[in-house]
Amino acid sequence: MIIQGFQKLTLLDYPEKVACTIFAGGCNFRCPFCHNAPLVTDIRKNERISEEEIFSFLKKRQGILDGVCVTGGEPLAGEGIREFLKKIKDLGYQIKLDTNGSFPDRLKSLMEDGLVDYVAMDVKNSRENYGKTIGIRDYDTAPVERSVSYLLEGSVDYEFRTTVVREFHQRADFEAIAEWISGAKHYYLQQFVDSGNLIQPGLHGYSKEIMEQALEIVKKYVKTAELRGL
Repeated sequence: MIIQGFQKLTLLDYPEKVACTIFAGGCNFRCPFCHNAPLVTDIRKNERISEEEIFSFLKKRQGILDGVCVTGGEPLAGEGIREFLKKIKDLGYQIKLDTNGSFPDRLKSLMEDGLVDYVAMDVKNSRENYGKTIGIRDYDTAPVERSVSYLLEGSVDYEFRTTVVREFHQRADFEAIAEWISGAKHYYLQQFVDSGNLIQPGLHGYSKEIMEQALEIVKKYVKTAELRGL
């Protein structure tokens, strides 16, 4: 697996766990608002971190850290993810996987084999507006829909999340997304923040008032929905 980032301690990325976060390079989407753009567009330029360094750290932190977050980029886009996760599990860690949901067969296989304990899946927008939101015109959302269906079955703990960007999300989108994932265990509307490393500069978040209005729309279908990042 191509590893291009490593945060040795996080109290935020993995719910109720003390964890570290590993960033995989490469992604099949080109979301204009991606806050990790260098992991998407500059993977040939980025410094790589060896698996040896990662596992040396994890062995030393056994009994101190609870879990490992694997994010990106898109971790399921590259090769070697299964073997990488298995090595982490063999050390006794819980694993949280962040994914865009576009590789449903890989996701389901990892879930069924017990290699993932928690999945955080980005639902980028309503199905009608998915393509423009991920930078791929006429994108077929069928793979994403399959991943949503797998997670809604509840075989592993999970959350859905949507980063809300003024230029891409309107009232009708919140309604459509929430109806699509109706009954989800956890759903978060995340306020967009310009990291300074965007694929498309000049994007904006909504005000707290608008975010709260969006949450009320969503809660008609997902009672446990919350705001994040305000």
